[in-house]
Amino acid sequence: MPKISIITVCFNAEKYIEQTLKSVLDQKNGDIEYIVIDGASTDKTLNIIRQYEPKITKWISEPDNGIADAMNKGIKLATGEYLLFLHADDYLADCNVISNVLCYMESDADIYAFDVIYQTKDDNIRKATIPFGVRTYFKTPVMHQGAFCKKELFDQLGGFNESFKIAMDYDFFFRAFQQNATMEIQHQVLSVMRDTGVSSRQDWLSLKQRFAEEKMVHLENTSSPFMGALYRVYWTLYLPYRKVRSGVKALLTNGYK
Repeated sequence: MPKISIITVCFNAEKYIEQTLKSVLDQKNGDIEYIVIDGASTDKTLNIIRQYEPKITKWISEPDNGIADAMNKGIKLATGEYLLFLHADDYLADCNVISNVLCYMESDADIYAFDVIYQTKDDNIRKATIPFGVRTYFKTPVMHQGAFCKKELFDQLGGFNESFKIAMDYDFFFRAFQQNATMEIQHQVLSVMRDTGVSSRQDWLSLKQRFAEEKMVHLENTSSPFMGALYRVYWTLYLPYRKVRSGVKALLTNGYK
């Protein structure tokens, strides 16, 4: 079984960070290196991290230039063959999940992807990775909370693009797809992702920012005139559609049915 590095990026995460930490440190088996990258939190986050310091492999707390910058710091510190990002809004499904999923990691794939539970206040929604293909040209098929990526792949692609504040994971997986990275998918639940993260917000201003970054992913990573033209048409149509959809959802949520 390969050595893995689990990396948690956090900032002012006192509400959920302890559950994240415990979900990793309570794992029964597996060669696990645990790295925590804190962005100089000013709440009780550091006090909670210090309580678990003897079991954490490495941790730092210092200002950063955003999530992608913090994730890249974690990559530089990692010594595992495969890396998993589990942020402070996420936690592993149970105490045996790492040893269970490691049994599937035997073929030297660049990415091993597993299912994730998307947790809202009303429901738990199971999300499965979609194989690289046509959909990858428009939306990310992979959730980082469910993906073990080979350290060599990060080195090859240069880590995360720090110009992105939200879509850095889509940009990374899009570039991996373009470089013909191999991915194996197993429909076993690995982790739980809360809807409290920046990429999960559903208000129109947050969605608009996320879509603007997804558009940047498309235009910065294509050299094909055909795809460039297709993306311009796509975004001309998709943004108004999503704005209407967001407005309708807001009305229904507020009881106007």
